[in-house]
Formats: sequence, structure tokens, C-alpha cells
Amino acid sequence: MNTQHSIDFEKLIHEATPHFARSGGKGGQNVNKVETKVELQFNIPQSRVLDEDMKARLMKKLASKIDHEGNLHVNSSKERQQHANRIAAEKLLIKLITFGLKEAKKRVPTGPSKAAKHKRVETKRQHATKKKLRQEKSFED
Repeated sequence: MNTQHSIDFEKLIHEATPHFARSGGKGGQNVNKVETKVELQFNIPQSRVLDEDMKARLMKKLASKIDHEGNLHVNSSKERQQHANRIAAEKLLIKLITFGLKEAKKRVPTGPSKAAKHKRVETKRQHATKKKLRQEKSFED
């Protein structure tokens, strides 16, 4: 399934609720006055952009980042401007949802190669020879 074409990320971002707070870090006195930190809250079960299969996959794969109400929380406070933090949070939300919807690759079972089998047999043979040489020899001929 190609998630890039089946999801309208613009609509998805509009479904996310932004919350703003004062941010720590760089900014000097400005930090105490301006709410530059952005937290996007995306409610997965109530989303109209995602179908039921996508919602179930996101709830399972992103379980550690989702609260008990089904909200996915994304924070950004790296930048000194609210708009830049909002864009960063939106990019992170898209990245998380794309990751959550990506199907895991099927594992192809493999066996040991011919060289590995040959090496294992050769090692066993050398070990057996070493043990045989350690045995006491009887001199009753």
C-alpha cells in the first residue's frame, strides 16, 4: 500500500489541534513572554481522513505515543518562532503517520550457505581429530 497517494496530508494537518506554550531554551527575555512551543494533538479514532484499517495500524504501531483517548501528541520547541515550530511539528506528525502506516517487510527465510556448511563440518572434523589424539594408546600388539 502506498500511503503517500492515499492520504491527503493537508486535510490530516487541519484535523490536528494546535496548542501553544512557553518554550525553554534559546530566546533570552523573549522566552518568558512569547508562546513559541507548539504541541499538535491528532485524534486518530475521530479522523475522517483515515480509514478503519489505517486507524487500527496506527493505534498498534504508535501505541507508545498515543494517550488513552487515542490522541497522538507531537511537540516542537527547537525554533525561536511559533510558525517555524508549527511547521516542524506538522512535518513530524506526517513522518510519524507515514512510519505508522508503512507495512513491515516479510522476512525471507534463508539457510546456511555451502561454504558455511563446509566450514562447520571441517571444524567438527578437526575437533574430533584433536580429541582422538588425546586418548591413551594401548601398546598391546
